[in-house]
Amino acid sequence: MTIVAAADGSALGNPGPAGWAWYVDDSCWRAGGWPHGTNNMGELMAVLDLFRSTAHIPEEPLHILCDSQYVINCITKWMPGWKRQGWRKADGKPVLNVDLLKDIDDAIVGRKYKFEWVKGHAGHDLNEAADDRARDAATAYQAKRTPNEGPGFAGAPVSSATSPAAASAATPAVAPAARAAIADDMQPDLFSSLLDDDVDPAYANANNRETIVALERELMTPAVREDSGRVALLLHPDFEEIGASGRLWGREEMISSMGGTDLPGATLEVLNFAQLDDATALLTYRSQEERGPALRSSLWRRDNGQWRVRFHQGTFEA
Repeated sequence: MTIVAAADGSALGNPGPAGWAWYVDDSCWRAGGWPHGTNNMGELMAVLDLFRSTAHIPEEPLHILCDSQYVINCITKWMPGWKRQGWRKADGKPVLNVDLLKDIDDAIVGRKYKFEWVKGHAGHDLNEAADDRARDAATAYQAKRTPNEGPGFAGAPVSSATSPAAASAATPAVAPAARAAIADDMQPDLFSSLLDDDVDPAYANANNRETIVALERELMTPAVREDSGRVALLLHPDFEEIGASGRLWGREEMISSMGGTDLPGATLEVLNFAQLDDATALLTYRSQEERGPALRSSLWRRDNGQWRVRFHQGTFEA
């Protein structure tokens, strides 16, 4: 029988007190966390602990509901290539959260599983239950108390390999490395930190202009345009673009087309930034490209802590 479970993570401050949880039903769930971590660490740990907690029934397929495209893409798309390259990305920089990813790589051997993306904070019962428990764990660490670890999976051995307490105690060693990577490698962290589903609103509201300009620049870089997973993280589910030719583009078309279009040497000159409301911002800028200068505008929306482009339009200058 297929086991259907939601996995989620939460970080108050991102990085900050962090929690993780997976949820099947009220009698079958687990949670844990750390005093300091990121949302992505929580999402990955939830998936890892789910595999570990069901390791005693490896013949049962797992259907994992996850609201993090980062996690899904890491495991189903990017991890094999990173592994072949010595756990380094295409640019030679080390992969973030590598210890958790290596553990997941070991845990999924011989297992039958599939991931399904679900929109976070949209009323999905299992996702909401996992999110509540992950946030509760993060809040517990913020308050310096032990989180509610949950009943666990029936029949799973309580051991150092699977218990939430042991996992939570073992994993903080990852956090300093993650913090060092954040300090040394801010561009990748724009995707792994600022685009998570559980960013503390106080953190997300800070430096919106700088954040959005930086993310807009990322969309202009060849490495990102060739990475459909990263592009998908930045485009709103209802994204539309009116191109210079007058063509209307949808999200899936844009994700598919970006891989074949480079903007070598393109630059961005900010013309104006307007915060329209708490969750909406308009960026207008001039891009300098091989085809010539263009005037562009991007409407950004923040949903559940994630800044994503909702609408874009560009017109080449005469």
